[in-house]
Amino acid sequence: MKNYSEDPSRQYHIQVAKGEVGRYVIMPGDPKRCVKIAQYFDDPVLVADNREYITYTGTLDGVKVSVTSTGIGGPSASIAMEELYKCGADTFVRIGTCGGMQTEIKSGDVVIATGAIRMEGTSKEYAPIEYPAVADLDVTNALVAAAKEKNFTHYTGVVQSKDAFYGQHEPEKMPVGYELINKWEAWKMMGCLASEMESAAMFICASKLRARAGSCFLVVANQEREKLGLANPVVHDTDMAIQVAVEAIRKLIKADQENK
Repeated sequence: MKNYSEDPSRQYHIQVAKGEVGRYVIMPGDPKRCVKIAQYFDDPVLVADNREYITYTGTLDGVKVSVTSTGIGGPSASIAMEELYKCGADTFVRIGTCGGMQTEIKSGDVVIATGAIRMEGTSKEYAPIEYPAVADLDVTNALVAAAKEKNFTHYTGVVQSKDAFYGQHEPEKMPVGYELINKWEAWKMMGCLASEMESAAMFICASKLRARAGSCFLVVANQEREKLGLANPVVHDTDMAIQVAVEAIRKLIKADQENK
């Protein structure tokens, strides 16, 4: 496709050029988390800052790695993946926040997604709805191993990806609330762990690109626990999820080097 960037060497949205990012990219939603994540790298450098996309590149264990923010939702996340892929990235780890859906999942826990419910619109412009949004097994195993090593309370399973934050939290106020409420109950019955907004689009985009993608999240709160009067503090510190992602990247680097 035509590159609409004023500088044709750079991708239109993320403003990154080939060679400026590593093969491995951590992808938070919030641009403000990029600095925090980059501090785990050796010699991090700000590569680009455009729209919701901030990119830093440094090294882990001598290998070039990057962090790029995606903003909120599937559309901007898939744009970032497409453009990062064109610049040389092929392994993507989303870190972010989620809301727990099963009552045993508490604020401050870590959730690692094995797959995502495609209750969003972006992935439908990539693949028919029958095609599953599944995380890469190597990336997922690395995330699980990292969480176990750090002794973080974590859960692994399917998450729900949606487009409307307030549709989740105030479905009764929506004209289609009958559908939102019934589907939410169905996801709970199926054992869905948590709700977030990017993973389905990222997993489907990765399948199309023949790339690798995985996700891990901090549980901010759990509205199901709130309904039952159970303890439900709000937790904002994403450092545990960041630590899991960084350690998972280290494991992937090591495994990829051994499998060369």
